[in-house]
Amino acid sequence: MPDRRIFFESQGQGLAGTVDPSAYRDVVVVLATAGVIVPLAKSLKVNSVIAFVACGALLGPYGLGGLVSKVPLLGTVTVSNAAALAGPAELGVAFLLFVIGLELSFERLMTMKRLVFGLGLGQVVLSAAAIGLIAYAIGQPATAALMIGSALALSSTAMIVELLAAKRRMTTSAGRASFAILLCQDLAVIPLLFMVNVLGAQNGSGSLLAGLAQAFIQAAAAIATIVVIGRLALRPLFRLVASTDSTESFMAATLLTALGTGLIAAAAGLSMGLGAFIAGLLLAETEFRRAVEVTIDPFKSLLIGVFFLTVGMGVNPAEVAAHPVAILAIAVGLVAIKSLIIFALAKRFRLASATALETALMVSPGGEFAFVLLNGASDAELVGHGATSIALAAVSLTMVTLPFQARFARHLAQKLTAPVILPDEAKILPPHDHAPRAIIVGGGRVGRLVASMLDEHGKSHIVIDSDASLITAQRRAGRPAFYGDATQAEFLKLCGLEDATALIVTIDNSRAVDATVQAARTLRPDIVIVARARDAAHARHLYEIGVNDAVPETIEASLQLSEAALVGLGVPMGLVIASVHERRDGFRAELKPAGAAAARALPRHARSRRL
Repeated sequence: MPDRRIFFESQGQGLAGTVDPSAYRDVVVVLATAGVIVPLAKSLKVNSVIAFVACGALLGPYGLGGLVSKVPLLGTVTVSNAAALAGPAELGVAFLLFVIGLELSFERLMTMKRLVFGLGLGQVVLSAAAIGLIAYAIGQPATAALMIGSALALSSTAMIVELLAAKRRMTTSAGRASFAILLCQDLAVIPLLFMVNVLGAQNGSGSLLAGLAQAFIQAAAAIATIVVIGRLALRPLFRLVASTDSTESFMAATLLTALGTGLIAAAAGLSMGLGAFIAGLLLAETEFRRAVEVTIDPFKSLLIGVFFLTVGMGVNPAEVAAHPVAILAIAVGLVAIKSLIIFALAKRFRLASATALETALMVSPGGEFAFVLLNGASDAELVGHGATSIALAAVSLTMVTLPFQARFARHLAQKLTAPVILPDEAKILPPHDHAPRAIIVGGGRVGRLVASMLDEHGKSHIVIDSDASLITAQRRAGRPAFYGDATQAEFLKLCGLEDATALIVTIDNSRAVDATVQAARTLRPDIVIVARARDAAHARHLYEIGVNDAVPETIEASLQLSEAALVGLGVPMGLVIASVHERRDGFRAELKPAGAAAARALPRHARSRRL
């Protein structure tokens, strides 16, 4: 026993003696940036991405970190070696692609396929070709020009989505068009990363065709392995973890999935981001998608912040000062070229001039994946370090000006938009009598039928819709209908949501349904919400965000067809109605537990926000 005590005491002294506080200095700087400086920037309405990049430039080896030798005290608040953060930054990219994979469901792509694979693909190809040809014309080698053109054709998904969400413009025409282009760009990142890996491994040696074939076979084998293992193991794994009702276990399973698939891809010679992207795609097909998104959000934000911090640390003010004219010219040229291409394509796809202009100015600046691609190409000696520094400095400049450019784009779009002339019937405001009544969102066929049923049973209600023609028709028919956007919380307040007995959402736009439910649930956690769902998957999602009941169109149509067929075949009406009701209750029970399981898997703080 004395020997054991001596052993542990000696070990404790050894551990205490080997701890070097300076080894954790960079981690403390990163956490201080994420925990103090970025929230301060947000309070000043500065974009968090810009705040991370600016902090990286200020605290990095080319900023205050370069003065540590002269002022040693600065060593406690700066990062003198940006390479020390390369690992966390790569994890940040992997998590960013993992989240993109979660959002890129096959259903969403098919819903927006015309814009994603038409407008988006055209923008990527034409922008990359135009920028690449200019780079080649001014003296860059063909491979370097290809890399520069491909990298600068991409935009900042993180910043644009944040700006659109903050202004509640994701569901507008410009928001949908911008999001479609960003989806296509996110898809394009995967083959571009693969191209960098292949060209970097080849680097002028041997047959390029043979190298491409070998890399393709290797990549296909790795991807097939990830997909097969993921399809067999992911859903059972997450069902098992969710059944434990342990937030910590669910979090560990999520991190294991993202990192494990990334490491499998890296072992096959691919990027970690590619593996994480595939894992996100696989999880997007499961009922745990929303819970996973909420679980990884804090890690994603921090790790992506580390990535942007390292981006800022790579900005050398001396090089920027040495080529100010070239950097400014590239930044202005990049925005001009992409804006012209996007505007022309948007008009070709029959978008309004105001929408085309706003989309073009929003998406024209460069993005974060330019740093991933060009830094990777530079490390593989495909692009010169000087050209990489100048190009990335120009991209940084366009990203810094993006919030101002987005505001200017919105202002111009409003100038070009023809003023909406509402008929007199649509100008009437909802009553302010605080009377308890139901609110029906949607004045179309379904909304009219619901309103007539409420009238039949003596239930007071009003109808609201953003289509002025529907409201006019309703009011001329003597119904209490009012014009406005139900996705806006202020308009719901104006309609008396605080005193309403129920909210019935009958519109067929799934995005607008989601936004309306979320706005209403935030204002009134206790109100009864019944919503129209597109299908079973949409119904599950609606249960997750707080509806009391969701009515999937596909299921209801099937039940009504079955009822008519059974009655026509001679089955007694009473038995048919009972059977239909039983089957409807079965579907409802099947959909609700799936949403409840995902809700149980949410972190406790997210769960409390929903209650």
